[in-house]
Amino acid sequence: MGDKQNKKNAIKNYLKKQINKNRYILGVAAGSGMTAKYAEQGGADFILALNSGRFRLMGVSSLAGFLPYANSNDVVMDFACKEIIPMVKKIPVCFGLCATDPTIDLHDYIDLIKKKGFAGINNYPSIGLVDGLFREALEEQGITYDKEVEAIRIASEKGLFTVAFVFNEEQAISMVEASADIICVHLGLTNGGSLGAKKILSLQAAKRMAVNIFNECNELNPNIIKMIYGGPVNKPIDVQYMYDDTTIMGYIGGSVFERIPNEQTLIHITKSFKQTNDFQFDELIGKITDGLGSQDDYINFTKKYISLHYMDEISLNEVAELLNLSRSYLSTLFKKEMGISFTQYLINFRLNRAIEILKLEKLPLNNIAEMVGYPDYTQFSKIFKKYKGVSPKNYIKNNEETIL
Repeated sequence: MGDKQNKKNAIKNYLKKQINKNRYILGVAAGSGMTAKYAEQGGADFILALNSGRFRLMGVSSLAGFLPYANSNDVVMDFACKEIIPMVKKIPVCFGLCATDPTIDLHDYIDLIKKKGFAGINNYPSIGLVDGLFREALEEQGITYDKEVEAIRIASEKGLFTVAFVFNEEQAISMVEASADIICVHLGLTNGGSLGAKKILSLQAAKRMAVNIFNECNELNPNIIKMIYGGPVNKPIDVQYMYDDTTIMGYIGGSVFERIPNEQTLIHITKSFKQTNDFQFDELIGKITDGLGSQDDYINFTKKYISLHYMDEISLNEVAELLNLSRSYLSTLFKKEMGISFTQYLINFRLNRAIEILKLEKLPLNNIAEMVGYPDYTQFSKIFKKYKGVSPKNYIKNNEETIL
């Protein structure tokens, strides 16, 4: 039992060190050895082998992982043992376990998972993504989320590392009590790309949901690792927005690392080769980066523009002109997608950047104000107090232990 727990604790200690070092950790849900191999080289902290990843690489929606096209556990065992386990050298690989599979004994199957070299498990596909009458019918037949909790508990007792997808406060509490090592709030189907789900949570609503769930977790175990997955979070800037003013410690991505980049890159590269003498790669990258045309592209451009120019004097009029849109249209579109106005988003972005600078550098407050777009310190101080509840000076006093 000691050796079992030693391996599990070694992974936890490794992740805690990464959090202390980099502030956040990153998990990648992979459907192929190539994704896993290069994700590890890029700095991923662990890999999830999920059946939906395999379907993504077939050009099919991740939802195929919930339908009877193949046995989920067989799919994962096959491709992960052949491709991911041999390719990943240094970081943990977790098996996406369909715990409600009636053809397996959980104890025996989890022993097999361990024997095959997996460091842990994750409860996927999860009943948590099913609702309505179908969910009720499944639960009447004993196909419930409780089976997933049981799987996490058994795996933890056997010394495997456990990553628990949760969808509400009650499930999070159950998973904490089952000794899950990571509580990951699943925010729904990933938005973005040609196969993305249309009905999604806004970033604002997603952030509220995650914070509420993690508040419950902190009551039971404030040291548990807290991560997010899916939903409207599909860009680094979205992840940063989720991190700001929360206790979230990391992000797990699937489509954002496999489907969306492949879709965008293959479409643009194919088009560039189709056009005679069009081999200007820099121009191609520019097109991919700009990607103007759809409503999502306008929002992504606006967020990116803020991240690049927040230190300057910028306005919604300026961005609307660049996009050749009316100010009112862009304003309505941005608020609908983000849940807050352009001005509020810009202020939040600037203030959170200011706090990051405060934590890293000992600089005069008026200099920090200028660095985040407020040449008038009085205005900066007034806005800071309005949104953060205290003045910049009092913020420093209240957080002396965390500020260098």
